[in-house]
Amino acid sequence: MMTDVRNVPAGAVSISRFRTMRIRSIEVIRAALPFDAGRRQAPQASQPSANTPDAGDAYNAASRTLHKMETLLVKHVADDGSIGWGEAFGHLCNPVTFAALAGPVGRFFIGTEVSADPARFTGRVEAAHQAFHAFGRTGPMLYALSAIDIALWDLCAQAANRPLHRLLGAKRDSVDVYASLVCYDNDPDEVAFQVQRTHRAGFRAMKLHETQRAAIEAARAALPDDVALMVDVNCPWSAEEAQRQVSALKDVGLGWIEEPVWPPDDAAALAQVRRAGVRISAGENASGVAGFRQYFGQRAIDIAQPSVTKIGGISGILDVIRLAAEHDVRVVPHCFYYGAGLLATAQIVATLPDDVALEVPWLQWPTRLYPQHDFGPTFDLTDAPGLGFQPDLDVLHRHADDTATVVSNS
Repeated sequence: MMTDVRNVPAGAVSISRFRTMRIRSIEVIRAALPFDAGRRQAPQASQPSANTPDAGDAYNAASRTLHKMETLLVKHVADDGSIGWGEAFGHLCNPVTFAALAGPVGRFFIGTEVSADPARFTGRVEAAHQAFHAFGRTGPMLYALSAIDIALWDLCAQAANRPLHRLLGAKRDSVDVYASLVCYDNDPDEVAFQVQRTHRAGFRAMKLHETQRAAIEAARAALPDDVALMVDVNCPWSAEEAQRQVSALKDVGLGWIEEPVWPPDDAAALAQVRRAGVRISAGENASGVAGFRQYFGQRAIDIAQPSVTKIGGISGILDVIRLAAEHDVRVVPHCFYYGAGLLATAQIVATLPDDVALEVPWLQWPTRLYPQHDFGPTFDLTDAPGLGFQPDLDVLHRHADDTATVVSNS
């Protein structure tokens, strides 16, 4: 998964002018912030049990059973005092990724050299992918490497004294946002209420996490025609069932249907469903960059949705963008998290065409982790060097469930 540093525009920085640093320590912080999904009748919080029919649903971040959302952050501390932040995907499976970061993955990157030239560290990132491939080329191992990579790019842009999106060649400092709603149990009345509430907040595009036609139709009927509506069904159907379900939704007027088949990396099945005539998106659950090569090779998707916290960080998502351009596939990154990964996604979206919007989880946060943690219809990027992620450390540590620090053994 070697990053093609040609994705960074020539002349973006004068490399010789800027400092070089080394990673001295890596802090790993697992935290969970409370949220409000605006439900008219809030469900009771429950601990998932393997004996309950919806036990698997409880591990989906859009589930009705959740009242807190986890984040798993890494903090690179360099020898000159610079700090770089990253985020790993995982939600309720974060303890597994935490163990990787606090153990072998974190140790691997102590002493890594970072400068304004990304080539200074991308070789080390590639070496890590090769070293750890036997332990998982996707899942928690790749999520851990994603967090590490994001934090390295944060430091790289700081070394260049430029915001990351400017280092990557972006011309805009503000991006449109689309609201990604949680699951409202396919209740048509509740779904209609929620999309109207979201529209009143100013959003001109939104995404559901429902699977039944009645709920999806209710959302479409409740919105003006010029408001874009997408649906993420979270990989529920066989190829045959997905083709039937998607065909039945052809007349509803959806921007796309996301992840309609199980397993999600069945590119042949996605290509079959795509022939139903509805735009198909996928990629959040792709098996790394190689998974996108399969999608593109079989013309399986209309919209590629790499997730920066799952695909290998900034390096991985740049590779997917380059591949998508070769295959004339639109890229709209996935982003159902709220920490440094969201800031990284916003930086990437700023480099894409102006009509590509940033996905944010449409939740209300009683406690904000950072100043921009109050999402609206637009997201403004700061001119701070790097990601611009400046978390409130008091909030972070008050809501921390686990922390670890990785340092050199020498």
